[in-house]
Amino acid sequence: MSTVQEIESALSRLSPDEMRQIRDWLEQQLEDRLEMTEAFAANIERAEAEMSAGLRPRTRG
Repeated sequence: MSTVQEIESALSRLSPDEMRQIRDWLEQQLEDRLEMTEAFAANIERAEAEMSAGLRPRTRG
């Protein structure tokens, strides 16, 4: 069994509250690893402009 499979198996046995705690922790880990590169900033600016122009919905997918 791979590490990912072990994690998936363990996650399937967690309570909803424990799942929320894991989600919050994982979101923080991912956020900490993001780098604000010029390309990433440009993508954000383009998406914001598209949303303002009504070309892209303001929803989280």
